[in-house]
Amino acid sequence: MLVRLLILLLLSASPAIADEILVVTGLQVEVKDMSMKRVENIFLKKTLVNQQGIRWIPLNLNPDHPLRQAFSQTLFKQRPEDMEAYWNDQYFQGITPPYVVTSEEAMLRFITSTLGAIGYILPCHLDSRVQVVFKVKVQSPVEKNCTPKTPQ
Repeated sequence: MLVRLLILLLLSASPAIADEILVVTGLQVEVKDMSMKRVENIFLKKTLVNQQGIRWIPLNLNPDHPLRQAFSQTLFKQRPEDMEAYWNDQYFQGITPPYVVTSEEAMLRFITSTLGAIGYILPCHLDSRVQVVFKVKVQSPVEKNCTPKTPQ
């Protein structure tokens, strides 16, 4: 009885379950052992190919998009605009930043038509065109205004 009470007390004192951002890629790409560090390295273009030898093509949303802000803050501990110096340094080494797309639907379409493309979406936008390879837990409420869209 005392143990149950203690468990309930601990559960009620813990923060609410964090929202998730799904890291997704095309169905034709085989992904094993994805981790937060691997996702970070893919999006920083430190990991260039996957286990199949397919070149990763990371995608981002616009820097001011709330989903990109939450993704960047969680993954890199920085806002997208704070990473400008990193990408300037990389540019002089011949490494360009990830492509930027205008919406989650654009990201899904790019991923389905481009081998090796990888991006992130909210769970409400997940459909059968892509596979989830990692879930990024975020503390900010990224799903609060999410409404699923049907593919066109």
